[in-house]
Amino acid sequence: MKIDDIIFIDFEASGLSPHSWPIEAGLAWIVDRSVQSWSTLIQPHDGWHQEGWSEHSATVHGISRRMLDAAPSACDVAHELADRFRGKVVVSDDPEQDHSWAATLMACIDGPVRQIADFDAAVGTFCGKDPAAVSAVYQSIEVIRAPHRAGPDAARLATAILKGLEVATGRLPD
Repeated sequence: MKIDDIIFIDFEASGLSPHSWPIEAGLAWIVDRSVQSWSTLIQPHDGWHQEGWSEHSATVHGISRRMLDAAPSACDVAHELADRFRGKVVVSDDPEQDHSWAATLMACIDGPVRQIADFDAAVGTFCGKDPAAVSAVYQSIEVIRAPHRAGPDAARLATAILKGLEVATGRLPD
């Protein structure tokens, strides 16, 4: 597997209750030795329970319910993710939770739910033979604050892997 086979994912959600749903999706990937990212807010699907909305979560993310009204539909976002996932290994620092949000989203289009690999496994794959590289990845994670927004949070993971690869090779990867 090569680094350009990987796409990092993160979701922000309406809350943490069983009725919660994804409100933002973010992806990041490495191209030409730099991190690229994409994110979008998600307009709630009509079938999602409105009691899943949490004002506390809205405050943490800085995403109001009103902001979601103008966002792309859940179905449009699901199609976009399916297109972007094609040929990629999807990686998350919380694969179980992100799989749940992805499943909720993909249900809108009766789409398949991709397996989501664990970030720590990706670190092992790309940096595992070099303790200094592994250390650089996790130091980077500690230094880069998680803003609780999906795009920057996914980019934080890609940036950390990129830092580990730089340490492992003595330069940025090709």
